[in-house]
Amino acid sequence: MLRRLYILTLLLFSLLSPVVAQTSKIEQQKKVIANLERSIAREEKQLAQLKKNKASAEKQVRSLTKQIERRNALIRETSRQIKQLTAEVAASERRLQSLGGQLSLLEENARKIVRAAYRNYRYQTHLTYLFSAKSFADMARRVAMLRVATEYRIQQIKEVSAVRSDVQKERNTLTKRREELSATKRRLDNQRKKLRSDMAAAKKTVSNMSSKQQSVLRSKMEHEEKLNAAIKQLRKLTKGNKAGASFSSSTTALNLPVVGGKVKRYKGNMAEIVGKEGAAVTSIYEGKVVDVKRNKVNNKYDIYIAHGEYITSYANLSAASVSKGTIVKKGQRIGTIGSAVNISTMEMEYKIVFGIYAPSPDVKMSAANCFKK
Repeated sequence: MLRRLYILTLLLFSLLSPVVAQTSKIEQQKKVIANLERSIAREEKQLAQLKKNKASAEKQVRSLTKQIERRNALIRETSRQIKQLTAEVAASERRLQSLGGQLSLLEENARKIVRAAYRNYRYQTHLTYLFSAKSFADMARRVAMLRVATEYRIQQIKEVSAVRSDVQKERNTLTKRREELSATKRRLDNQRKKLRSDMAAAKKTVSNMSSKQQSVLRSKMEHEEKLNAAIKQLRKLTKGNKAGASFSSSTTALNLPVVGGKVKRYKGNMAEIVGKEGAAVTSIYEGKVVDVKRNKVNNKYDIYIAHGEYITSYANLSAASVSKGTIVKKGQRIGTIGSAVNISTMEMEYKIVFGIYAPSPDVKMSAANCFKK
C-alpha cells in the first residue's frame, strides 16, 4: 500500500515539476513584455507631445525610429511568449490525459474494493474469517490484517479524491492558458498594426525633408547606432579596469572636453558641444584610451576612454592625438574638433558628441550633471 502511494506521489511530482518551471518562464516573459509596453507608452506620449508642439522633423523621426525599435522588440518578446504558452497548453493537455488515465484506473480499483467489501459484509465473511481462528494469537493477527485492509480501502478513496482534485486543477490551468494564449495573439496582431502605422508615419515625415536633410539624419543615426554597439563591446573590455579608478557617477563640475566650447544640446547621457575650428578636445578625467576608431561614413575619429569601469566617448574629431592603450591625464589633449552639417540650418559647424557610460547599462548617466555650470 505504502509502495503504491510512494510511486503515485513520485509520478505526480514528475508531472508537476515541468509545470512550475514553465510557469516561472512565462511569468518572467510577462515582466519583460510589461517593461517594453511601459516604454512604448512613454514614447507614444512623448511623440504626441512633439507633434502637438510641431517639433522638427528630425525629432519626430528619431522618436518614431525609437518607437519602431521598441515595437519590434515587443513583437519579438510577445512571439516568444506565444511559443511558451503554446508549449504549456500542449504540456497541460498531455498532463490532463495522463491524470485522466490514472483517475480511471484508481476509480476502477476503488469500485472493485467497494464491491468486495459489500460482499464480505453481506455474507459476514469477516466474522467467519475471525471465528475460524485456531487461537487468540491467530485471531489477533487476523484482526490486524482486516485493519490493514480497511486502511488500504480508505487510502484508495483518498487517492481517487486527490487525483480528481488534480484533474480539476489541470483543467482550470488549461482553460486559463488557452485564454491567455488567445489574448496574447490578439495583442500581437494589434502591435503589428501599430508597427505598420509607425513605419508609415516615419516614411511620411522623412519624405517631407529635403534629400540633404535625409542624408545628414541617416548618417547621424547610423553613427549613434554604431556608437551604442561599440560601448556595449567596450563594457566587456573595461571590466576590472583600474586606470582612473576614482571616476564615479557622483563626479561633477568637470571642464568641458572642448577648449572654449559650449554645450549646444544635452540628450540623456550625451551632449553636443560646439567650438571654434581647430579647437582642442581634451579628456574630462584621467583614464586609459581603450579604442580609437575611424568613422567610415564621415571620415572622423571616435575616441573611447575608460575611467575605472566608466567610459567616456568623444565622437566627430577631425584628428586624434592619442592611440589605443594611452594613459591620459585630466585635461590632456586627445584630438581636434571636427566639422558637421547643422540639420536645421544646413550650415557647417564645429562640434563633438560627448557620451558618458556607467559599468552597467541599467545605471543611467546624465551628461548635464558632469560639467561646471
